[in-house]
Amino acid sequence: MAAVAAEVEVLIAGAGPTGLLLANELGLAGVGTAVVERLPHRTGQSKALNLQPRTAEVLDCRGWLEPVAGRSLALLPAGHFAGLPLHYGALDTAFPHQVGIPQARVEEFLEDRLAGFGVPVLRGREVTSFRQDRDGVTATLLGPDGAERTVRAGYLVGADGGHSTVRRVLGVPFPGRDGRIGMAVADVELADPAAGAEVPAESWRLPDLTPDPAGLAFLLPLGDGVHRLILGGPEQQGVARDVPVSGDEVRAALARLPGPPRELRAVRWASRFTDTSRQAERYAEGRVLLAGDAAHVHAPAGGQGLNLGMQDAFNLGWKLAAVAGGRAPEGLLATYHAERHPVGARVLANTRAQVALTLPDPDAVAVRELLAELLTAPEANRQVAAMIAGTDIRYPMPGAPDHPLLGARLPGLRLPSGRGALLAAGTSAVATAVEGWTDRVDRREGGAAAEAGEALLVRPDGHVSWAGRDEDAEGLRAALSRWFGAPRGPGTRRQR
Repeated sequence: MAAVAAEVEVLIAGAGPTGLLLANELGLAGVGTAVVERLPHRTGQSKALNLQPRTAEVLDCRGWLEPVAGRSLALLPAGHFAGLPLHYGALDTAFPHQVGIPQARVEEFLEDRLAGFGVPVLRGREVTSFRQDRDGVTATLLGPDGAERTVRAGYLVGADGGHSTVRRVLGVPFPGRDGRIGMAVADVELADPAAGAEVPAESWRLPDLTPDPAGLAFLLPLGDGVHRLILGGPEQQGVARDVPVSGDEVRAALARLPGPPRELRAVRWASRFTDTSRQAERYAEGRVLLAGDAAHVHAPAGGQGLNLGMQDAFNLGWKLAAVAGGRAPEGLLATYHAERHPVGARVLANTRAQVALTLPDPDAVAVRELLAELLTAPEANRQVAAMIAGTDIRYPMPGAPDHPLLGARLPGLRLPSGRGALLAAGTSAVATAVEGWTDRVDRREGGAAAEAGEALLVRPDGHVSWAGRDEDAEGLRAALSRWFGAPRGPGTRRQR
């Protein structure tokens, strides 16, 4: 085995959207980071096809949404819960829509950005084992030539998918249940001369998930003559996930679709999936952390999976950067699990409910009909839409629990520096209270809160961590210490 390689502050296993967004956050903060990916090259395949409104906000917070959205196929003004329509127009966000974009395009953008930070993505390399001590993690990598080498890192993040090696070696329990329903996804070419490169926005529609004993079939155009087919019927049940999806299965699903007959030309890619639902008991243990599918797996109901993982990364990135930079307050990294584990559990619960509502069972159909009626009420629809869109997430924060913004994300605030922000009137006492933290917190003049005589302290992930007035400068200093560490001393240099 080769000698230990040069140290890296953070080693990320997995170059999917979660790992790549985390690497960008760390690179933005100047943290020495490397990403290792088992696959030798990008496959171009896309499990997910959408960014929910909160994920759009996350990217916009850093100024990265516009170039990503420029690669999208369509904007969808609605979401769904088990196929029942959810209206995003009532949400408090600048992005009341889903961005229809293949996962591969998101990955491509995020990986291309890493070059500017000097963060390498080392493909064809897999973390096979590791050991951690009080000072770091020594990971063993299996390279493309079959040789092993070791890398010493300050922290290791497992973003290596549902079958995570990092999670397995770490020994963190992954409780839940195995899948009970088998389904498949296929990217197909149809023998249809009208299927061109352009994808009209109106062709992106809500899936019809009405329970049907014959099975589910849903077709969505991806451009360049390719369509995404979701299929789930009797022929997909009880089949092992590694069994190839046959052309006959695809043709049977196409035949179930309404409208004119569709002839299959070719299957570009196909895979099986189930409604397996599991979540890691702990998202962190010592210097090893889990994010994305390594921390949670669930049915792809409502289009939440990619978004949940990217939001994990956004919550973790600034905290891990502060710890790696030696400026984090005690216990900051522990808030990653405390904040994100309940969010993941909630997604697992709602996806299980959605799957239950698509079963061709008379009782499930009765519940579905009742829910469809309830969702015609605007407030009920808005509440469920906010859950699926991710805009209702509110982390527990010390302070006045009844304050409407405390713990919630602040829509529309851009933080391209990756630092926090204090929104306050420039002449207020709280504006001067931040002086010892201006290497980590940007001072912003005005804003709606300041106009109301109030100031807000916003974390780098856009969530409000303190809200108060001039007379509460001491409370602000306590919040600054809690989230950003001790104030700098004389001569301390400004952080990136």
